[in-house]
Amino acid sequence: MTPFGLKLRQLRSQRGISQKQMASDLNVSAAYLSALEHGKKGVPSWQMLQRIIHYFNIIWDEAEELVGIAGLSRTKTTINTIGLTTKANIVANRIAAEIHQLNDDALGKILTILDDQSSKNEP
Repeated sequence: MTPFGLKLRQLRSQRGISQKQMASDLNVSAAYLSALEHGKKGVPSWQMLQRIIHYFNIIWDEAEELVGIAGLSRTKTTINTIGLTTKANIVANRIAAEIHQLNDDALGKILTILDDQSSKNEP
């Protein structure tokens, strides 16, 4: 499940809305919503994302958060290492090759490293 799929399911659950009802209200198939929730569909289009935001009457920070979560929910990712170091190329390729073998603990450690690096680069 993608972060967007998890958030979508939480929003529906909090409001007591079934997939079938939401799909009908948005004029999409329940299979499409299910695929979004389970990460079998990539990030929804900008238009669909806006429809979901309006459907749940989400405003400001929460809407921005949902857009950010959608951006982190791509199911097919390409990493461009042109112009980066040999080590960066190796890291990108190793992660691509071995991501399926990493458990939650290992993934958490990688996220911590990335978060720490990001916070060092903030102004």
